Amino acid sequence: MKILIMNGPNLNLLGEREPGIYGRGTMDDCMEGLRRAFPEVELVYYQSNVEGFLIDRLQQARSEGVAGVVLNAGAYTHTSVALHDCIRSLQMPVVEVHISNVHRREEFRHRSMISAACAGVICGFGLDSYRLAVSAIVQAGGEGREA
Repeated sequence: MKILIMNGPNLNLLGEREPGIYGRGTMDDCMEGLRRAFPEVELVYYQSNVEGFLIDRLQQARSEGVAGVVLNAGAYTHTSVALHDCIRSLQMPVVEVHISNVHRREEFRHRSMISAACAGVICGFGLDSYRLAVSAIVQAGGEGREA
């Protein structure tokens, strides 16, 4: 099983950026832990600060045998109809994740433009949100849009 883990803008700065909100762990730390927890799963990681590159990568996943996507779209979560439309075009489940509990933060973060297109949403569990999302996709066997 192959799962794509994608991060949007500014998430390349994990461990440095606002550690009071996002913690001190890096995405490299997270991926290392995920690979230990799911040795049977091929985990592919991609990060971009550019909305169009995220869309291109999601579309590319359609032809790569990806069973599911874990997506932290960062700030694009709250603004991107284009990501929403792209997610709806996929046959595999996409799980929206957030490191922080976005509902305890600024009002503008309470609305997600992509949630309705995703199989599920996990937020507020730090970097463990990624493990929870991968686990959901593995348990669902990557079948359909529901994880």
